[in-house]
Amino acid sequence: MKEIVTIIRPEKLEILKSVLEEVSSGGMTISTVMGCGTQKGKIETDGVNEIKGLKTNINLLPKIKVEVVVNDKDVDRIVLEIQEKCASGHVGDGKIFIKKVEDVIRIRTGERGTRAI
Repeated sequence: MKEIVTIIRPEKLEILKSVLEEVSSGGMTISTVMGCGTQKGKIETDGVNEIKGLKTNINLLPKIKVEVVVNDKDVDRIVLEIQEKCASGHVGDGKIFIKKVEDVIRIRTGERGTRAI
């Protein structure tokens, strides 16, 4: 099993949800987050930090973080679909992180592994 963590532009959420529903991924966790990467916000200094030579990044952009656990065999297909459907071709489209999941346990029934997702 793998966990796919995707950080995308807010306007791409419905597209991403449809990709995950096509694969019958089970459930997903969605969070509103703020951040910046290559897109970088405006950097400003204030009087105190300017003396010390420190810069403060004040422009974090709203993003959506979607977490889903899927079967290993579905990972490549999901990643390709996300790339095709969520890319705008501009800086700030987001990132996809893939992590190994050792086990999953459904609290209600005690089911484990792929049966629990």
